[in-house]
Amino acid sequence: MVAKKIDGRAFAEGLRGRIADHVARLKSEHGLTPGLAVIIVGHDPASQVYVNSKAKQTAEVGMNSFKYELPDDVSEDEVLALIEELNNRDDVNGILCQLPVPKHIDETKIINAISPAKDVDCFSPENVGKLAIGLPGPVSCTPLGSLMLLRDELGSLEGKNAVIIGRSNLVGKPMAALLLRDNCTVTVAHSRTKNLAEVCAQADIIVAAVGRPQMVKKEWIKEGATVIDVGINRIDAPEKGEGKTRLVGDVDYAGVTQNAAAVTPVPGGVGPMTIACLLANTITTTCLANGLTPPSDLTA
Repeated sequence: MVAKKIDGRAFAEGLRGRIADHVARLKSEHGLTPGLAVIIVGHDPASQVYVNSKAKQTAEVGMNSFKYELPDDVSEDEVLALIEELNNRDDVNGILCQLPVPKHIDETKIINAISPAKDVDCFSPENVGKLAIGLPGPVSCTPLGSLMLLRDELGSLEGKNAVIIGRSNLVGKPMAALLLRDNCTVTVAHSRTKNLAEVCAQADIIVAAVGRPQMVKKEWIKEGATVIDVGINRIDAPEKGEGKTRLVGDVDYAGVTQNAAAVTPVPGGVGPMTIACLLANTITTTCLANGLTPPSDLTA
């Protein structure tokens, strides 16, 4: 058996199409144009590429895109003042500050300054709490994208045994909350878990988000399981030439595809879903701010 490749690029393209349709309806039926504001501090090349992609995709689905590029030496107070201004603007429905920020700026202060009603990254304690108890609101983008891929592949997740490898606030913990909401039996494993391979071998669903390249091996995977690889790791690729690298996930893709029923590749799996889900969250916050029910095909 060779596993099916779960195509995150194709799914994200379809998701953006649905988002564009919802944006058009919000404009025509309610006179609302969702707006997403992105703040970037400094000139990190990777962050610049990511932020430019966010701004481009925001405009492509018909939303208003606001980008604020601040110098490396901007003061913390200036960043906080900008966030406060954006919190109070009616044309801005989502705010995110690209992380990391320079060391002289307190990341926690920045996260907590963004209004929970506009926190499309779902980093604020209030939104984390809402996710934990099942209240409406934005959901962490990478876990939301992973959940959408799982639902598309498997249909109902009810009763399935899910193992999450990784307990980060960004992926592991919110992923556990989402899978519990879908009535999975959830185990959160991590670097201190004993007999990790045996734990994984019982899983119908594995979500690998531990940050260790190709850690999850074929022998860890029950035949017929579905594997979501959230990891993005750069490793040496001498076959490409001296000093060259390539991207791999937390899963040994070539080996795991021999046991699993379906696996997300890296790149091209979960990664493309993240920005699409950021746009979906902006629709969610726009609807909630205006007393409307968020579209069910964009939420958890």
